[in-house]
Amino acid sequence: MTDSTERPGWLLKRAQDALNAAMTAALREHGATLPEYAVLTALAEQPGLSNADLARRTFVTPQTMNQVLRELEHRGWVSRHPHPEHGRIRQAELTGDGRQALGGGQQAVDAVEERMLAGLSPAQRDQLVAGLRSCIANLTPG
Repeated sequence: MTDSTERPGWLLKRAQDALNAAMTAALREHGATLPEYAVLTALAEQPGLSNADLARRTFVTPQTMNQVLRELEHRGWVSRHPHPEHGRIRQAELTGDGRQALGGGQQAVDAVEERMLAGLSPAQRDQLVAGLRSCIANLTPG
């Protein structure tokens, strides 16, 4: 029987926990939390997302996302405005200050990811990404 600490699922969870802790610490130095960074990244890639869209994309509840967006608005990193067709939906967009904050956070996250991948060749990095994508596809319905 295989030692449980050598099982792929257990190792993947340990890697995720270590990555989360390292990213949280690195982002703290830039005045952001991991959920805030995730929102800034999502809005840079797709401006105008709603609270519900952002919650799904960043793996938090809509209630938590509402708190995150309020904090980001308070800091001036995000602005929200009513959807042109659905008045109850508010769309979020990055401000100039938000883009600047994202830049600092991205550098911090890039450094963490580089540290995580240290010692892996470019081919091994590509293989890791391909393997993770395959795992996701194998476990994702339909």
